Amino acid sequence: MRVFLCFFVHYRPLISRCSHIHLGAQLGAYLIRGGIGMVAINKLTEVAIKQAKPKEKSYRMADGGGMYLEVMPNGSKYWRLKYRYGGKEKRLAFGVYPVVSLASAREKCRLARAELLEGFDPGEVKKQDKLNKKSTTANTFESVAHEFLAKRVLEGAASITTDKIRWIVDKKLGPFIGSLPISEITPVQLLNALRQIEVDGLHETANRAKRISGQVFRYAVATGKTERDPSQDLKGALIIKKSEHRAAITDPKELRGLLIAIDGYKGTPELKAALQLTPLLFQRPGEIRHMEWSEINWTDECWEIPAEKMKMRLTHLVPLSSQSLNILKSLQPLTSYGRYVFPSARKCGKPLSEGGVRAALRALGYSNEQVTPHGFRATARTILDEVLGYRVDYIEQQLAHAVRDANGRAYNRTKHLPERKQMMQGWADYLDHLKQ
Repeated sequence: MRVFLCFFVHYRPLISRCSHIHLGAQLGAYLIRGGIGMVAINKLTEVAIKQAKPKEKSYRMADGGGMYLEVMPNGSKYWRLKYRYGGKEKRLAFGVYPVVSLASAREKCRLARAELLEGFDPGEVKKQDKLNKKSTTANTFESVAHEFLAKRVLEGAASITTDKIRWIVDKKLGPFIGSLPISEITPVQLLNALRQIEVDGLHETANRAKRISGQVFRYAVATGKTERDPSQDLKGALIIKKSEHRAAITDPKELRGLLIAIDGYKGTPELKAALQLTPLLFQRPGEIRHMEWSEINWTDECWEIPAEKMKMRLTHLVPLSSQSLNILKSLQPLTSYGRYVFPSARKCGKPLSEGGVRAALRALGYSNEQVTPHGFRATARTILDEVLGYRVDYIEQQLAHAVRDANGRAYNRTKHLPERKQMMQGWADYLDHLKQ
């Protein structure tokens, strides 16, 4: 308004010669020829907007520069901008009042006009920004990791492996980088997340998390979600502890005390059964806790572990001794309603937690340096060979190690099955004899 008044005073002689009818047109033309340009005069006020009442039909309240407020019959008030681009009239929405204030709407209008001056269609710019934001939000580290995990499942990865990946992604990395766009994660951010794992003394887990994150990032590169794998910049950054053999008891006298302690365990029936079956079956801890009722062949007295659960990706048969069958039968009335033989007490539909048997051993007074769930494999391997004198190939086959015949072929699941059945019953009887 001030610009208009100054112009009016300065150019009063010119205006006095113009008729009232042509005054507006001549004034506008003179402003354009003089290079001053039209000045948008804002008309709306917060008071006027608040007092605007709905009518039978929607109507507009102009603010100048093509921006207006559209009042709907239901009382809603929408900010709009009318503009032309490429010879076509278009509309651009700025939001709803009062969520978007008058001042905010005017700022949006100013930015849109600036984009027009630069040759861009503000409507298309808004659409592209929205798509970019949606893509960035969808491609967080956590979402891409779960997509990668789904791919591994389709490829037939063992459930033990996929469960480990999911645990590391959700519990260890997720709290720090899970919600970040995967394309924006820096090596320093990834290292900080891994350092949090090291703080808990889990050095092996931290290195495994680094490897898993690298797999996720490389998958993201392959699918166009990011440009590089930041884990490659972290070589040598983590502590690598010297590998140690898992603690195991191989002295029969010490084993006797542990077996007696296990039979006296006062925890839940499910955990006690898992604890008792661990030395009897000497399979990997993850395989035992993921045991399903559908895998138990009562007729053949055998536990058939599907290939997708096995480290070697081969179906594995575990003959069940009479002692093992008795433990399973005692547990059947308690857990056979569900999928898993050893269900989680906290998470419905999930198996016993990874640390369940380990925690039970700690409760019995055995430290991690004395014995671990995985250590029972070494216990069986040593005593079956050195004390009971069973053939090494039978033992290795029962451990599901990569045993090959003279022609280099992997033994099939039924190889030496009668002999292995006899060995597993002999092993169970030996453990009973120790306890006596």
